[in-house]
Amino acid sequence: MQSARTPHEPTGRTLGDAIAEGTVLLDGGLSNQLAAQGCDLSDELWSARLLADAPQQIEAAHAAYARAGAQVLITSSYQATFEGFERRGIGRDRAAELMAGSVELARRAGTGTGRELWIAASVGPYGAMLADGSEYRGRYGLSVPELERFHRPRVETLAAAGPDVLALETVPDIDEAEALLRAVQDCAVPVWLSYSVAGDRTRAGQPIEEAFGIATGNDQVLAVGVNCCDPADAERAVEVAAAVTGKPVVVYPNSGEEWDAVGRRWTGENTFDPGRVRDWQRAGARLIGGCCRVGPSEIARLAALPGRNGRENAW
Repeated sequence: MQSARTPHEPTGRTLGDAIAEGTVLLDGGLSNQLAAQGCDLSDELWSARLLADAPQQIEAAHAAYARAGAQVLITSSYQATFEGFERRGIGRDRAAELMAGSVELARRAGTGTGRELWIAASVGPYGAMLADGSEYRGRYGLSVPELERFHRPRVETLAAAGPDVLALETVPDIDEAEALLRAVQDCAVPVWLSYSVAGDRTRAGQPIEEAFGIATGNDQVLAVGVNCCDPADAERAVEVAAAVTGKPVVVYPNSGEEWDAVGRRWTGENTFDPGRVRDWQRAGARLIGGCCRVGPSEIARLAALPGRNGRENAW
């Protein structure tokens, strides 16, 4: 796919500029929107399979979030890896095209909104490639250098496609966060670093203060925070991330339901409440949205929130 001008180029504002001035609205879970469109996501490649088999479905899912008011679209590259594509018989060159194409699909879907809109290229954890739920556990038995070697090729591929930011997301432990920050340091693209947490710990059990602390002083990291966690855990995490790093915070929890990796289904109740946004903003959040099971309707509700004076828009 050929690259296109980004929707926000005429203004020249970067995503960093935007969050320095206020709050920016992220999209929601791509997988649940694809499922709502009738897509089969049972493959180990999850939504990344559709980059090869049905890219129009991915573009349509992004467009649904753009219509709902999202200002940042996160690409379908979360589970896209050279190793995963190789298992499907897709060679390295074609895999690189598909990863780069994920950026272009999101960019195309965001055209014509009449709003500033930025593209975040998703870089999921090593566990996402394993497709066994281990991104919610971490501790894969790999060293930081080994994880860096895994992440670097696709990070470089995604960065070359021209996203506005690399979303290092659903990171389960500090070792992988360190590996990711090493892998991106030669890319001229800003990043956000987002952990998946349970309470006040990473999924691997480390204190979140320590986890967020590794981003302190790293100018490439424009925001740090959490995603794909219980909404009830988000506010405390936002407070800690802001206090430890002094950086803007990114927060996009899931619906509150839990993923059953064995049964490959979501269980529990939806507890995602747009009313929490004010607390997250007060705590330092500047990039706010939803993750798994948070759909366009919830993002539209967030987009419609009034500003602090009760009249102007919150975003």
